[in-house]
Amino acid sequence: MKSITRLFAAPALALGLSLALPLPALADGHGSKLDTSVIESELPKKKTNATSTYITAAESIALLAERDDVALVDIRSPEETMFVGYANETDANIPFKLVNPDHPYNAKKNAYGMMDNPAFIDQIKGFVAANDPAAVLIICRSGSRSAAAVDALVEAGVETPSYTVVDGFEGDKSDAGQRTVNGWKNAGGAWTYKVRAGLMPTAANQ
Repeated sequence: MKSITRLFAAPALALGLSLALPLPALADGHGSKLDTSVIESELPKKKTNATSTYITAAESIALLAERDDVALVDIRSPEETMFVGYANETDANIPFKLVNPDHPYNAKKNAYGMMDNPAFIDQIKGFVAANDPAAVLIICRSGSRSAAAVDALVEAGVETPSYTVVDGFEGDKSDAGQRTVNGWKNAGGAWTYKVRAGLMPTAANQ
C-alpha cells in the first residue's frame, strides 16, 4: 500500500465504486464493505466465495488509485509474476499454489501440476499484521484461485475483509482462446515484468 495513514480517501470512486455502510461500523473503517458491479449469480461457480465479496479488475484499478488503505495481494506463483508480469499496485506476491517441483503433467489443463503453498496463511497473516489494511484485494490469473484463497483465509480466521478480483490479472479467454476479454492487463492497469525486492515474503522479510 502507498500509505496506511489515510483512511477514507474518497466518498465515491470511479466506475461507480463506493464505500457502503459499515457492517458493522468500526471507528477506523475496518469491516466496511465495498460496493461493486459484480453480480454473484452471473459468476461461474469456481469464481464464487463464501463471503460474496467480489470486485472487478477495472474497479480495483480505480479503488487503488483513491484508497491508500486497501492492499492488493497477487496469489499467483512467482514464476507467473516473473514471466507474465504483475500489477504495479501489487503490495505483495503471496502464492496460494506453487509449481510442483516434480512437474507432474496435467493433460486436462495442458500444464505442469501445482501444489498448495503450506506457508500461505501464515504469510498473509504476517502481511496483514504488518500493514493493517482495511481490505485486501486478492488477484490471480482469472479469478478461480483467488476465490479459493478468500475462503481459506476466512476459514483460518483472518478478519480483514478479502475480495476476489473476479477477472484477475490476465482475464478470461475469448472465443479464440486468448485472454483478451477483461482482467487487469486488458482494463488498462499499469503492470510490469520487473520483480522488485521484497515483493514475495521470505523468512527474512515476513
